[in-house]
Amino acid sequence: MTISDTQLLTMLELQDGMNSKVNPDWVAANNNWHRAIQVEGVEAIEHHGWKWWKKQECDWAQLRMELVDIWHFILSASIQRNLGDIAQAKAEMQAELALHHKSVQFDNQSYVLAQLSLLDKLDLLVGLAAAKRTSLALFESLLHDCDMEWNDLFKQYVGKNVLNVFRQDHGYKAGTYIKIWDGREDNEHLVEVLEVVDLDSANVRDELYSSLKARYLMIVP
Repeated sequence: MTISDTQLLTMLELQDGMNSKVNPDWVAANNNWHRAIQVEGVEAIEHHGWKWWKKQECDWAQLRMELVDIWHFILSASIQRNLGDIAQAKAEMQAELALHHKSVQFDNQSYVLAQLSLLDKLDLLVGLAAAKRTSLALFESLLHDCDMEWNDLFKQYVGKNVLNVFRQDHGYKAGTYIKIWDGREDNEHLVEVLEVVDLDSANVRDELYSSLKARYLMIVP
């Protein structure tokens, strides 16, 4: 299953909106999104476990969360590369995904994705990011290795993005936001809201936001 046009457009628009809340002129700021991908990629490696000298268990939940964070930065890099043109960023990403690349060229070497372990793919993601590159084929392969489909990514991304916007709107930057709602973190409430909201709705972000706001207003003193 691949990503739909509507899903990709929704996520690009959400990312642009979130970045604009932090800095209205964010595209011109020329932020180093690839460095952010590097850092998140290394964190994903930590959650996977890589130390051969000690027993480690893969933290799949955290690893999947890192992929969602990495996707935020991939979207941002695409929008910035296309000078803020969402439609062009969408077309560029769709065109790359349509090629269904089976390998990635890096450092004069061809890496066949089907022959790489999950950990090796994360290494490759970090290496590409250091060279200011991304590969959607590699990212899609990482999703599959983590038992995720594009729909799963969309669900988690939209939820996380709407929560981030909600936090900003309610004083997160100023330090006045209340993160614990009735004894539980806002992330836990988000998971519950995602189970009841129609993710195929054209107004999914507004419905999510309204549901979060209704819960938040119940605990704000």
